Amino acid sequence: MVGAVVAALITLPGLGAGTLWDNSETAYGEVAREVLLYHDAVVMHLNGVPWFVQPPLYFWIAAAFADAFGVGTFALRLPSALATIATSACVGYAVARQSSLRSAVLSTVILSTTLMVAIVGRLAIMDALLDFTVAVAILTFAASLRPRAEGRTNLAWYGGWVALAVGVLAKGPVAVLLVVLILVPWAVWERALGMRLVVPPARAWLLGVAAFAAISAPWFALLAWRVGGQALADLVGHYSVGRYLGTIENQTGPVWYYLPVIVLGFFPWFAFLPPALWAASRVARTPAGSLARLALLWALIPLAFFSFAQTKLPNYIALEFPALAICVGLWFDGITARTRRRAALAWTVLVPFTILGVAFAIGVFSRTMHLTADTQQSLGALTFLGGVIFVGSVVCFGLLLSPRTARIAPYALAAASFVSVLIIVFVAEPHVEAMKPIPALAKVIREQRTAGDTVAIQGVAGGNALVFYTAPRVATLDGGEEHREDATDPRRAICGADRVFVVTSARRPTPDPTFGRLRHTLASVDGDVLFLYDGPRCTGQPSS
Repeated sequence: MVGAVVAALITLPGLGAGTLWDNSETAYGEVAREVLLYHDAVVMHLNGVPWFVQPPLYFWIAAAFADAFGVGTFALRLPSALATIATSACVGYAVARQSSLRSAVLSTVILSTTLMVAIVGRLAIMDALLDFTVAVAILTFAASLRPRAEGRTNLAWYGGWVALAVGVLAKGPVAVLLVVLILVPWAVWERALGMRLVVPPARAWLLGVAAFAAISAPWFALLAWRVGGQALADLVGHYSVGRYLGTIENQTGPVWYYLPVIVLGFFPWFAFLPPALWAASRVARTPAGSLARLALLWALIPLAFFSFAQTKLPNYIALEFPALAICVGLWFDGITARTRRRAALAWTVLVPFTILGVAFAIGVFSRTMHLTADTQQSLGALTFLGGVIFVGSVVCFGLLLSPRTARIAPYALAAASFVSVLIIVFVAEPHVEAMKPIPALAKVIREQRTAGDTVAIQGVAGGNALVFYTAPRVATLDGGEEHREDATDPRRAICGADRVFVVTSARRPTPDPTFGRLRHTLASVDGDVLFLYDGPRCTGQPSS
């Protein structure tokens, strides 16, 4: 319960403020909106075209919330927020059953106040749903394999299969793969130390697989029936297996890519991660270290798995953060011991230095990630929050000096992280909001658009956002420098309707043809410009 409350305090305030971020949020938000627009829950659509990139669970939930609360930032981000809250509650419950109530509270507070979890829980993407289902599957399967009272119904076993099925609907077969990669080595490690595991009978396996298939298979079968097997080949082959073996949308990075992600994402608790992992590795070698063994494998295996993937994104690694939080929570649980308290004092001194690490990580991602300008502005604003975390680390250090107050020391740092998130939400994000050109330009289009008008974008980022803030379909025009598969010939688009709205760059090429049409500048925001082409239909030759 404590974990759910803390996660709610982090994710819910200001959830509906501002507009969605360009690229992923607006793309996924638009797919969810088009579930309602086309009344089709089987074939997902983006910009009016069938879309086979992600499974449907996030879009179903987001569409349901959008239908209830209106299509907007709050409804589309609410699935991630609720999944994050549920993940924290699940982790707290599992740790309390295997360790102590204090370690459970610490683990959930640490998990909820890490930067990565706070961000993922506030975005309109499906990763929080994947993180939740993977956490539930790992924890329930592990619980079901431990000895239990005779005759007790093993609901955890079936809960694990249900979580796996929901994970497949959230993100695809990667959910099953990661759970297997973590649990099989854990079970082998348990048996190597002489721990008894309860292997479910064949009937339980059959019922579990049946539950998994009953939940996950119908949508895939309906999709194949509606549009053919190529949709499944794209979804599973290209965008799942192909995402691992190849690079999708130029989202790549070196093998050490996720090291700065952990430095940044696990902020401000990263300073305590090295001693926590070391302590967990020592406990894991003892018979009583089952939870430590599970947490270590949960932390290390996804890191290795995603490090060797060809397509990389920061949010992929978020599913291991519950394990990192458990390790740090268990470590802090022994903080009243004199030796542990001395170690905590030493590592707390390093917290300000992790602020420099965050600055370094931000710099790395500004260069290596293909981020939109507004996202880079948002990341840059994080550096101004170092003072808040510094104050929290100082208070934490002071509380650690006395055995009587050492137990509450971690909560000082958690409070500083909570304040930092609120600063991001209510101070930094509104500042960046004014730098997002597409929502402002789309508003002008909505105000002036009439039936039969065409909307297009050319040579600038934000095509998904333009669709989301106007309506499908939006044409993508060939910019002249690179030819995209989905690009449309500019002359054909501009000449094909009585009026054409085009969002493009304010820096114009030479020559800059109008194809004989009148061109009006309606608005300009942060380097992007909105043109309206109207007047007489196109002449035989382009004109400038």
